[in-house]
Amino acid sequence: MNERQRIMLVDEDQDMARVLNRTLKLEGFDTVIVTDSDSALDLMEKIKPDMVILDDIMLGQESIGVIDQIREHSDVPIIMLAQEYEMGTLRRAFSHGADDYIRKPVGAKSFVARVRAKLRRASLKTVEK
Repeated sequence: MNERQRIMLVDEDQDMARVLNRTLKLEGFDTVIVTDSDSALDLMEKIKPDMVILDDIMLGQESIGVIDQIREHSDVPIIMLAQEYEMGTLRRAFSHGADDYIRKPVGAKSFVARVRAKLRRASLKTVEK
């Protein structure tokens, strides 16, 4: 029996979090919704998510610091959600360890496809180690 993959969703927008949560659950994922970066960092070790999805608007300037702190302890895939593609923020997020950057609003099918692709690549890296 396959274990369900766990995704931590960090977003203070309750409506967006509900939509993404429902989409991910319908696709067979377990999700944990967190509304702030401090709680997300506290929970990383406890729940050991297979992926983290961060809203960059909520985190503002903190988003790069959150990525850095996650990367100190984990190579879990990180997807940033954003209202716009701001090139400077995009470059900084990637240079600090984000794996993808998805513009909101997100289409359910393409969102899930990108989540699955990042998780698949992460599991291949784990097998290679």
